[in-house]
Amino acid sequence: MENLISLVNKLQRACTALGDHGEESALPTLWDSLPAIAVVGGQSSGKSSVLESVVGKDFLPRGSGIVTRRPLVLQLHRIDGDREYAEFMHQPRKRYTDFAAVRKEIADETDRETGRSKQISPVPIHLSIYSPKVVNLTLIDLPGLTKVAVEGQPDSIVHDIENMVRSYIEKPNCIILAVSPANQDLATSDAIKISREVDPKGERTFGVLTKIDLMDKGTDAVDILEGRSYRLQHPWVGVVNRSQQDINKNVDMIDARRREREYFSSTPEYKHLAPRMGSEYLAKMLSKHLEQVIKSRIPGIQSLITKTIAELETELNRLGKPIANDAGGKLYTIMEICRMFDGIYKEHLDGVRPGGEKVYHVFDNQFPVAIKRLQFDKQLSMENVKKLITEADGYQPHLIAPEQGYRRLIESCIVSIRGPAEAAVDAVHAILKDLVRKAINETHELKQFPTLRVEVGNAAFESLDRMRDESKKNTLKLVDMECSYLTVDFFRKLPQDVEKGGNPSHSIFDRYNDSYLRRIGQTVLSYVNMVCATLRNSIPKSIVYCQVREAKRSLLDHFFTELGAREMKQLSKLLDEDPAVMERRTNLAKRLELYRSAQSEIDAVAWSK
Repeated sequence: MENLISLVNKLQRACTALGDHGEESALPTLWDSLPAIAVVGGQSSGKSSVLESVVGKDFLPRGSGIVTRRPLVLQLHRIDGDREYAEFMHQPRKRYTDFAAVRKEIADETDRETGRSKQISPVPIHLSIYSPKVVNLTLIDLPGLTKVAVEGQPDSIVHDIENMVRSYIEKPNCIILAVSPANQDLATSDAIKISREVDPKGERTFGVLTKIDLMDKGTDAVDILEGRSYRLQHPWVGVVNRSQQDINKNVDMIDARRREREYFSSTPEYKHLAPRMGSEYLAKMLSKHLEQVIKSRIPGIQSLITKTIAELETELNRLGKPIANDAGGKLYTIMEICRMFDGIYKEHLDGVRPGGEKVYHVFDNQFPVAIKRLQFDKQLSMENVKKLITEADGYQPHLIAPEQGYRRLIESCIVSIRGPAEAAVDAVHAILKDLVRKAINETHELKQFPTLRVEVGNAAFESLDRMRDESKKNTLKLVDMECSYLTVDFFRKLPQDVEKGGNPSHSIFDRYNDSYLRRIGQTVLSYVNMVCATLRNSIPKSIVYCQVREAKRSLLDHFFTELGAREMKQLSKLLDEDPAVMERRTNLAKRLELYRSAQSEIDAVAWSK
């Protein structure tokens, strides 16, 4: 599960690098579809202290007024060993072991974006902290909500911050961590107020109550923590942060956590709630919840990425500018570019360029391993053998050898080979598609004409899809053939094998004993292994014949046929390069790169699962 949070971390960083951080844009955004935990609270609510308690380090800027002026995407990575360090995305090669320097760099990077004014910016700062003392977790620290502008800030700062916070937490994939101080009336809490507006049922909101130890004597926060004052779908968590005096004295975080645990376990009002109170519990709970949310959202993210890739390719497909005056010249240019692409594609398959060797890896490694993983042992367990043998006998037990039982057992095993066979077809199909992408990228002439580039790619993919379907049909026929007709010579040896194992003249009912059933299972397994050995050789031949060979021979044949029937206007669109839309085409290409990278990352995680 930990790789799910790491996956979202990678995608968030890639989004920011390409300028996609959820702001309003004419370009599709991936950021908004990624699950995230946004930390919301008013100024002086203890929000920074909560984050530092979760991390176990002093690393956030402090001061009066608005200190957090840019979103901080805080990615925590649990590692082995005793090293603790931090890295910023804008300084990828620099590691910070001094967390006071981390605090300074956050302030400096904020000033680089906003200047030394007190303005705010929606562009996030990415900070990764690696430590054996943290849980895998990603939090987005947002500027603290305020009610008045201070000197040096525009009057609109209150609404600007509120709008920025709302732009994050109104997204359905955002988990809200609403931080409220216990020594103030919950009805006036900025965090609760804004979270209630975007999440009225409290389904996405976690309530965190700070400064419990600073409440007036004779009062407590039990009603809030038990959900009676303000009910959320998730339990409230109380925390006791370091006081300002503790901070000034540089009180160790580990000691602060210990005192926090002691406070809840020793205070009579909170003793029964102690196991689910404190910053350590909060971090573990959020990490577990984030993993569950990410897991549930993966199919939706995959669907969005696939849909958006199609939309982006369609957008690129319609950009263009003519380079020839007559239809013959346009057609000749297009055909020449396609031949260059086709030549490069064949070079990948023939080994002149890298990539074709991956097909052999499927046959030599993935396919045999997949067959070995088939659990014939379960199908040939004593219980299952007896069940199928007796069912095949019907009302009258078999006399010499349970032929129908053998057939059923063998067929039930061989049918399971269809799975690895289909997977091998799909794996080669994916490699051939990947080689199409490589060949397109390596065909310099296609880069000048995005519309033609997309059409050639789509045509190649459509051809490969047809070849895959035909290959799958023929490959599965090989498996079905083995089911439909069993090798006679193998079964002619069965009476000899029976004689070696026991006397066939024994009572029919004695033949249902464990020894008899075990011999049947071993015989069936031996036959199935023989079939597997045959298919390990024949299936790769079928796949190469139907997919690889056909891809070399006729990858763009359908496209060429259709191209000859196109009119002048349609050919012009293929070679159109309008300077007015070049900038947008560049931005779209970058965003398409992001989505393809995201698709690759998600597929890798899904495959590993």
